[in-house]
Amino acid sequence: MEISRKEIRRYLGYGKNEGDEAVNALIEECIRELMACATPKSITRVYPLELLSDDWINFTVFKTKSRNLSRNLADCEQVILFAATLGSGVDVLLHKYTKLQMSKAVVMQAAAAAMIEEYCDEENRKLKEEYEDRKLYLRPRFSPGYGDFPLVCQKDITAVLETSKRIGITLTDSLLMIPSKSVTAVMGVSGKPYRCEIQGCESCSKTDCAYRRN
Repeated sequence: MEISRKEIRRYLGYGKNEGDEAVNALIEECIRELMACATPKSITRVYPLELLSDDWINFTVFKTKSRNLSRNLADCEQVILFAATLGSGVDVLLHKYTKLQMSKAVVMQAAAAAMIEEYCDEENRKLKEEYEDRKLYLRPRFSPGYGDFPLVCQKDITAVLETSKRIGITLTDSLLMIPSKSVTAVMGVSGKPYRCEIQGCESCSKTDCAYRRN
């Protein structure tokens, strides 16, 4: 897995700046430690999808309402439920440096965030290739809590995917995932060959954000 140093610096708030020698050395150190302790795992399941009136969405195994997600899933007839995690070893590492060296803990958090995103991107690229061989096309993953997609849907996705049993993801009462570097998402599947490649920062109108992806 190739973790983007640019993404780590973005999470640290450096924007377009490269960072000084000490910060970049700490980034490399954190990446080495993360690679040694991470145990990435993911799971997917596919269900029929029905877009209803008033922005309601029927995922077969649960329903929700979201205008943003309805637009993302336009022309899709199936949906992939997706979950991924870096494993509990990363949380142990993050906790360790929170106690021992806060400056390193901050960089480790940024590196772990970039790592889980890269792992998800890798798994999604594999799915994209698999589906395109069958003349089907994936929409970008869309996670609970993004836009108006209710965070509470995290409960439905983790329950349906049996994440606790299969890849070790559980939820707290406040809907935080354990391990912390975990992701749940949905991806639409369409027979139409156009793609919607707009993600995250590119779809946000706040152009002066220090964490914006350039």
